Amino acid sequence: MNTLTSWLSNSSITQSIALWLAVGATLGIYSILYKENPIYRLVEHMYIGAAAGYYAYIGWAQTLKPLWWDRITDGQWVWIFALIGGSMFYFIYSQKHVWISRIIFGGLLGLVAGAAFKGFAGLNVDRIEASFKPLWGVPAPNIINNIFAMVILLTVMIYFFFSFEHKTKLHRAPANLGRWFLMFAFGAMFGSTVMARMSLLIGRVHFLLADWLPIAK
Repeated sequence: MNTLTSWLSNSSITQSIALWLAVGATLGIYSILYKENPIYRLVEHMYIGAAAGYYAYIGWAQTLKPLWWDRITDGQWVWIFALIGGSMFYFIYSQKHVWISRIIFGGLLGLVAGAAFKGFAGLNVDRIEASFKPLWGVPAPNIINNIFAMVILLTVMIYFFFSFEHKTKLHRAPANLGRWFLMFAFGAMFGSTVMARMSLLIGRVHFLLADWLPIAK
């Protein structure tokens, strides 16, 4: 046992083990590019399990312990009622007493909905205000950009205006233009997502070529 402990305490050996485990996990995950296989499923389950354990620890270390347990141990016994509220969630597994869980779920959803609405309003009111661009009293290049922005805003809004059918050209033309603007925006968002995934792939390939391959040779 002491020999094993001293062997693992060697930093170079520990780093080598971590490196080979990372390489195995990387190759196992990317083996899905060939086809779904037991190695991929094993690494996937290991990753999900490790993530679940990590977030369970983070939940205790950063939330429950400092905001609940430490306060109880400091003499603030009123926080013991939080345990009662948390226990009410588990009544969802009881057919007879499921109504108890609905009380705490309803209260929690109300609090979350209120906070979400406040955050949504605080974020989007500023965006709505910023959507109205000045069309005069600014430099000429800014006027062109602001006109273009207003055209995009109005045509997209017309596209989503479903109170009447877009039968006439007066209604159809700006709605179709707004649809094209939306397609350009969604294409840019999709491209950004693809580039983010490519950056992850590049990072893993760089890890294999720069960190592992020289050692493997």
